Amino acid sequence: MPAPVPRQRAIPAAEGGQAPTSAPNGGSAQDSSEAGVTAPHAADPAGTAPDRAETAAHTNLTLLLIEDDPGGSPIVPELLDQSGKPIRVRTARNLTEAERLLTDDVHCILLDLALPAPGRAGGGDDELAVLKHVLELAPRHAVLALTGADDTERGAEAVRVGAQDYLVRDELDGRLLSRAIRYAVERKRSDSAERRLAEGRVRAQENRRLERGLLPTPLLDGSPLRFAARYRPGRSRALLGGDFYDVVRTPDGTVHAMIGDVCGHGPDEAALGVELRIAWRALTLAGLCGDQLLGTLQQVLEHERSDDEIFATLCTVDIAPDGRRAGLCLAGHPSPLLARPGHPARLLPYDNNGPALGLLPGARWPRMQVELGAEWSLMLYTDGLIEGKVGDTGERLGQDGMVEMIRRQLSAGLRGEELLRTAVNEVRDLNGGELTDDVAVLLLDRAV
Repeated sequence: MPAPVPRQRAIPAAEGGQAPTSAPNGGSAQDSSEAGVTAPHAADPAGTAPDRAETAAHTNLTLLLIEDDPGGSPIVPELLDQSGKPIRVRTARNLTEAERLLTDDVHCILLDLALPAPGRAGGGDDELAVLKHVLELAPRHAVLALTGADDTERGAEAVRVGAQDYLVRDELDGRLLSRAIRYAVERKRSDSAERRLAEGRVRAQENRRLERGLLPTPLLDGSPLRFAARYRPGRSRALLGGDFYDVVRTPDGTVHAMIGDVCGHGPDEAALGVELRIAWRALTLAGLCGDQLLGTLQQVLEHERSDDEIFATLCTVDIAPDGRRAGLCLAGHPSPLLARPGHPARLLPYDNNGPALGLLPGARWPRMQVELGAEWSLMLYTDGLIEGKVGDTGERLGQDGMVEMIRRQLSAGLRGEELLRTAVNEVRDLNGGELTDDVAVLLLDRAV
């Protein structure tokens, strides 16, 4: 066994400044540094520092030894990492001191399982209480358990509880301990990566469940109308956005459609959009429409939004059972586009456009009667479709540009899903890449 090196101890940072680093034998800070001991730095209070295990491959390893050794006999021999550089060693005689020394540059903890847990004269009934305390104290650090030759069962139990490995005190040598430290750090890094991957899967599943609420299945049983929709979130790699839509048919044969946009693009806005969509469907099936429905939706938004500045625009259409006319309500939202055979596509009137939901308490939203005719296509959309740029000039596509685009695509014979897919892709191409805003478009067609 190699000759052990003298015990060195790092001095924690003093309140209001960094305490000088010195060795217990009276040596200078330079002496302590050469012995592989480093003074701790202030811990990151916000928890924003990267995982210690992830930095192990790019810097010298630092070991924190936690063991009660009243006689002062060192148990850690000279340690070298895989590149031959010394592994820095800090020592703590109790958990209180260990907490002070547990800074961001520590990669691994070597814990003596015989150390008494806080508030216990001995180990107490729970022989692994001290390990559990350390695992709670340092959830992102690799931990090695140190046991006696006659206590290997407790070492194996320590691994089951959460330690990366266990070592027997009497078998320690530099090569074995150095390798165990490196392996423990790598295992911890692998465990952390697997945990983040699992958390990512859970978030993706939650997003898919929320997406199913955001992108509903239309309730059009018994209606002759054809339905198509396209949705594209504005956030990178996002499944969800603040846009929402729905279509339902009530027992009297009326088809109700709506599309809306919560200001913002994050998950909170997406969740609020889902709430408003579900509320709209419930209120519509309960028989509400027009101003009464929008007023109730505004109350829902006011109670559910996280900030008083958040608002939502909305367009609602109720199409009569005969399919020839419709009622239109606009709450700060762009007017739908109507296309009929033999007539150029045009925007429906928006002179009586009411305010967006959540802006004016006690607001009213007039309902306009619109004649559709015998055969028609009605397209509802959010402003993400018209606010994309056109080339490098910075000019927006706008409603006029969108109308011209749809007219051209209709003249080319595009209909339904193909029309919407082509329109959204063309807007993206004109923008020169992904759109920054969410885009939702739905299309209702009536053919004779």
